[in-house]
Amino acid sequence: MYKIVITDYEFTDLSPERSVFDGQDVMVDAGPFADEAALRKACRDADAIVNQYVQLDAAFITTLERCRVIARYGIGVNTIDIEAATAAGIMVANVPDGSLDDVSDHAAAMILSLSRGLGIYDRALRRGQWDYAQAKPLHRLRGATLGLLGFGNIPRRLAAKMQIFGMRVIAHDPFVDPDVALREHDTTLVTPEELFAAADVVSIHLPLTTETVNLVDSRLLGLMKTTALLLNTSRGGIVQEEDLAAALAGGRLGGAGLDVFSAEPLGHQSPFTELENTVLTPHAAWYSEESEQEIRTKTAQNVLDALFQGQPTYLVNRTVVPRAAVGT
Repeated sequence: MYKIVITDYEFTDLSPERSVFDGQDVMVDAGPFADEAALRKACRDADAIVNQYVQLDAAFITTLERCRVIARYGIGVNTIDIEAATAAGIMVANVPDGSLDDVSDHAAAMILSLSRGLGIYDRALRRGQWDYAQAKPLHRLRGATLGLLGFGNIPRRLAAKMQIFGMRVIAHDPFVDPDVALREHDTTLVTPEELFAAADVVSIHLPLTTETVNLVDSRLLGLMKTTALLLNTSRGGIVQEEDLAAALAGGRLGGAGLDVFSAEPLGHQSPFTELENTVLTPHAAWYSEESEQEIRTKTAQNVLDALFQGQPTYLVNRTVVPRAAVGT
């Protein structure tokens, strides 16, 4: 029998996961774990680990005696030391397609909300202020330029949705063929500097890696139009938040839509909560009832595929040489 440990989860129960695991030769330990020591003890002899927010660093991974796969809920795998896992022969799996429409819809909603001043108008009306000038100046989207930092599946869907509103789309992604981007998505690939200087809306769609930490800083922000909007629905650490807050407060940027932050949950003292020209959400872009169900069942299936078929459907570290299964 294989042992599966779920390190942490924010759901009310584990019904979707158990529906996948039921009838299989597995046992599931989902805690709750009193502290890190208790979690490490539980994981030491686990054959598989399911992870949401707990950081699984190199030191943690070296304590895993049997683990063959770490499956993370969702797309991002920044909670896992991929290099350490690969060196240990542990497969890492994610679910890259569980919330493509949900995240792109969320980003589109942020663009519409900011470009039409919905948050400002809503708050003004609640204060008893009936005045269209509260949100001045607003600019129409038709003819404006959307810049996508990253051009994977989610930003491609966002591009298609915003092109319906008449936006021109440019993007930066060194891993995408410019001819394919132009021919199949009517999107022109440019340098990061060209993107930030030309775009009326910049939307970030990158993984958090050592190369992307604080990538969007005062230098890139300083290239943007003073009326431009910045969106981040990927990972908070990609944006240098002090630089962004200063640009927003100083009138050097039109507004920002932020779903992710360098430290989560967002603290009450964050300068973003005091700014009128922001739309803030609690790392919820991925969420719908349908996406949650899909992500959770696919995460569980990744585990079973790794244990019983030798490889998960969505393998992240493709160069890994999986460790041999220990007798169960």
